[in-house]
Amino acid sequence: MFRFSKEQSIVNVAGVKFGGQCGQLPSVLCGTIFYQGHRIIEDEERGIFDRTAAERLISGQAELSEETGCPAVLHLYGRSPAAFERYLNFAEGVWDGPFIIDSADPATRIAAAIMVSENGLADKAIYNSISLATDEKEAQALRGSEVDSAIILAYNPSQPGVDGSLAILETGGNVREKGLLDAAGEMGMRNILIDPAVLPLGSGAGAALRFSVAAKARLGLPVGSGIHNAVSSWPWLRKKETAIRKSCDAAASAMQLLAGADFLLYGPIESAEIIFPAAAMADILIAEAVRDLGSPPGEGHPLQRLV
Repeated sequence: MFRFSKEQSIVNVAGVKFGGQCGQLPSVLCGTIFYQGHRIIEDEERGIFDRTAAERLISGQAELSEETGCPAVLHLYGRSPAAFERYLNFAEGVWDGPFIIDSADPATRIAAAIMVSENGLADKAIYNSISLATDEKEAQALRGSEVDSAIILAYNPSQPGVDGSLAILETGGNVREKGLLDAAGEMGMRNILIDPAVLPLGSGAGAALRFSVAAKARLGLPVGSGIHNAVSSWPWLRKKETAIRKSCDAAASAMQLLAGADFLLYGPIESAEIIFPAAAMADILIAEAVRDLGSPPGEGHPLQRLV
């Protein structure tokens, strides 16, 4: 394990803290609900879903967070503005913590940013994401919203790998006139979380592990990833039994945390039952490993709750 010489920022979103030195804070775990193909959804365009099942999944994540000490974030995904509005209204009644607003559709992301601003929920919202694909219309909408927390997707198709990801953040690399960090600041983002974008296994997925170390050492900002995407996109693994797939998912999550990550976009919220124990174990191991490096764990850390 290691201690960064660069001062490490700690981002606080609605009471949940991201960042710091290795072993200082527990990992923040973000489970996705209402994702594309989620079996609890009856109509993705209109946002019709099984409310009882959704509440059970959200409660399960909250209970595991309380038990382990790993903070949780609810990752809301919507296919359309109408669907997202229904999801947001529901989540407001059953979830107290921060949440991620996300969609593959820019118009839906924009609508979500406006919704949380109008509903007084912007201080709990994390925009996912600001990236190479963010155009001026989306940037203008963010500048006009009250959202000030965002995930920056450090994906650089012209230069894959760690150096390319850092370039897209700092200078724009060969594809933007300005780095995404400066651009995000101009959009009003004050709480910045970095995600390198995880590629499939065999196509560079391992770079996400090295990126977390390199980015924290260079930028001092909280870093995490959706390492689950590397696991779920592995054709060989899809043929295996559920228990084997789950074990790989948990292992990948622990590896990302051991590589210095501060948070995980761990995928379907149903995976909470395997991710929280794996992350808590990784947090305990890391905290013990850095005990003599001057980064004691804070109150409520898994080391204090589970050992």
